Amino acid sequence: MVEALKVGVVGVGHLGKEHARIYRELAESELVGISDSDPAKQEKARELGTHYYQNPLELIGKVEAVSIATPTSTHYAVAKEFLKAGIHTLIEKPITLKLEEADELLALARKKNCALQVGHIERHNPGFKRIEEIAKNIRFFEIHRLGPFTGRINDCGVVLDLMIHDLDIVLGLVKSQVASFDAIGVNVLTPFEDIANVRMKFKNGAVADITASRLTFEKQRKIRIFQEDAYISLDYGAQACKIFRKNGAEIVQETVDIEKAEPLKEELKFFLSNIRSGKSLGRPDTAARDALKLALEIARKVQANQPKPSSSK
Repeated sequence: MVEALKVGVVGVGHLGKEHARIYRELAESELVGISDSDPAKQEKARELGTHYYQNPLELIGKVEAVSIATPTSTHYAVAKEFLKAGIHTLIEKPITLKLEEADELLALARKKNCALQVGHIERHNPGFKRIEEIAKNIRFFEIHRLGPFTGRINDCGVVLDLMIHDLDIVLGLVKSQVASFDAIGVNVLTPFEDIANVRMKFKNGAVADITASRLTFEKQRKIRIFQEDAYISLDYGAQACKIFRKNGAEIVQETVDIEKAEPLKEELKFFLSNIRSGKSLGRPDTAARDALKLALEIARKVQANQPKPSSSK
């Protein structure tokens, strides 16, 4: 039997507590501690049967790998300390708020021969894994990622908060450089854009239209792919996929069989497996860096295109 990797979680809020739960459930990992600035999280540590540390640096020397699920603005400073200590690191998306910070973390992971993975969870959605097998010669994407306002994210806009998932997926599927894009959006409840739309054209001719919002009551995460021989529709949340093909004068609908699973659990299993195999050591998640670069460019254009308030006379 393979010895479990000793892991910790920094930041045990909405998402971090799920990281901690899954690490505790997996045979491949031993949850040796959680860290959070809120002392009330000691109760969560007791529930999980693990140790609580207010200072995340107290985990150094106790863990081999760590998940960082703190606010995005803190990712760089926290991750840097763990990578410097040679600890394999998973950072929730986006990797950082600044491209130069991401580049520094990638370089540090290479230098220390560490795994550095970013939590782009849709990569590990079983529905998307099936789409990867089916999609080819893609002409057009139509994507909607919508949800209610929660107030949890207060240091970035909807492009870095939500749309970045879809930018990561599209870049991975198209495998072509962005030729041009236009983006619009508005600030409604925060100083950042709360709804945004981008239309991108790639050098190979593919086009992607992506809308992200944190202002809708109903949650929706859907991707529609139009390619030479078919139209593919995937509901990420339901993990339900359909393909529509032309058969003579008719359109035939096919439901794709998907073995459902918890995407976050699949993501963490992937992280642990790649550490054990050595596959990701010193080869950090550069795709997450590419998604961040594009997201920052889109967010800047959204802010530049903000409608100017009319002045009253």
